[in-house]
Amino acid sequence: MPLRFLLAAILMCACGHGAWAEGLDAPAGALSCSGCHPASANVQTPAPGIVGRNADDLVASLLAFKNGKTPATVMDRVAKGFTDDEIRAIASWYAARKD
Repeated sequence: MPLRFLLAAILMCACGHGAWAEGLDAPAGALSCSGCHPASANVQTPAPGIVGRNADDLVASLLAFKNGKTPATVMDRVAKGFTDDEIRAIASWYAARKD
């Protein structure tokens, strides 16, 4: 059994650019966004894409949801779960992505 774990760890290190590895540097909470928003700029979903968008625009949108200035079905509750610093970190991370 330990050999299997060792081999799996080696394989994961060798495949550093796999889909699973893309989120390793993500700030806390960022990966949960892809439950509704597309994880790639090339995918269309009912929720708007956030990959590659301007970080300041994303922060403004999230703060507007958090403060109740923008009506929402879910995003207002999601945004309230993050501090302003976490919102800025998540927005910066998504803005920097190019996929």
